[in-house]
Amino acid sequence: MNKVWIIIQREFVTKVKKKSFILLTLLMPFIMVAIVAIPALLGSIDSDESFTVGVVDKTGLYADSFKNTDNVSFVTIKDNAPIDTISNILKSEDSPYTQILYISDTLTNAKSGSAIIYSVEETPNVVESEVNDVLRSKIRTDRLNSFNLPNVEEIVKAADVKFNVKTLRKTENGDKESSAEIAAVVGLMLSLFIYIFIISYGSMVMSSVMEEKTNRIVEIIVSSVKPWQLMAGKIIGCGLVGLLQMMIWGTMIVIVSTVAGTAYGITAMPEITEMAAAGSAEQMAQLQQMQQMADNPMIEMMQIISGMDFVSIFVFFVLYFIGGYLLFASLFAAFGAAVNEMQDAGQFQMPVMMIFVFALYAAMFSMENPNGPLAVWCSYIPLTSPIVMMVRMPFDIPVWNVLLSIVILYVTAAAVILLSSKIYRVGILMYGQKPSFKDMLKWLRY
Repeated sequence: MNKVWIIIQREFVTKVKKKSFILLTLLMPFIMVAIVAIPALLGSIDSDESFTVGVVDKTGLYADSFKNTDNVSFVTIKDNAPIDTISNILKSEDSPYTQILYISDTLTNAKSGSAIIYSVEETPNVVESEVNDVLRSKIRTDRLNSFNLPNVEEIVKAADVKFNVKTLRKTENGDKESSAEIAAVVGLMLSLFIYIFIISYGSMVMSSVMEEKTNRIVEIIVSSVKPWQLMAGKIIGCGLVGLLQMMIWGTMIVIVSTVAGTAYGITAMPEITEMAAAGSAEQMAQLQQMQQMADNPMIEMMQIISGMDFVSIFVFFVLYFIGGYLLFASLFAAFGAAVNEMQDAGQFQMPVMMIFVFALYAAMFSMENPNGPLAVWCSYIPLTSPIVMMVRMPFDIPVWNVLLSIVILYVTAAAVILLSSKIYRVGILMYGQKPSFKDMLKWLRY
């Protein structure tokens, strides 16, 4: 075991000292935030591009309903020429219109083709959305008026209520607000983390094995250590690098979440009941301010997330990461020992990647039904359980389900490690041929 520990130290120190590891560890949380925040920020910025839509209304019923917006202007075209002649205006470089809307018939029955937008280029989404919204509103109004009821529009508006029921989860620490959608998103994010980690560090193991084999360094190393010791040291060393990186990222996330929670005043929210009971003027004013903050969707989401049992989720996340990593990293180590070039590793990586893709899709479909047959069975299959089970974890599934899944995962990982070590022992010193799965099965009997 002393030799295995030396290999673990070497792998760990070598990987951690690399500038790429340091930069990736420090910058990845900010990169992930930027990937999510920048598109949302850019999407919220209004475009300076403007469009002028000419409206040809043969019915005379809809042209007056269009009002100019910040990006779209509507101009009524009163011309009895055929639409083909009018639409040809768009082809000229000095055309006053970017699009032309042609309404040929009444739209009360929403006939397809009664309203058409002509454009030289692809019609922008902002124009199409604005036209659809106006016409839908007009059609709705015409249909309501056809019933000849007084104040029918006011009645419909009063009846149109947006309401979402609040869900509370009974816990030992009291009732906590919950949301199936947010729980599903949190679970999917955990699944993606495991997916990325296993692929990244499993590939790191394979690259490290192939590098030493290609440079013939392994011939010197195996003269001092046994092949299984070398494989175990590489797998554990790279795994510890992944755990260290995960701990750093987890600490950074906790710090950012705490700062964000303090900035939004979430720590003060549980005091609302006590302040309402006190009833002083100053406290009631603070209570109203807190209630207004509680209506903020961002604060509501952060309250729901803070109510989850992240201690148990994190513990099981680490267990599934370790089990899944050991399972797949041993496969990657065997593949790296069997081939001579990175191009040859593709034939072995493809089946593993297909399993990962299936597991990821299974996790996505399990978001809607975390206790359905697909989610349950994929939680027990060791090749998919590390990814699928993470989607189910925020839904407080029975503990025995999780423990059974973990036992199956680790037993399978131990069996795969044993088989991979046999392939590693033979393949690490074989050169000059491209092995197949059939050859690797023969190596298991050596």
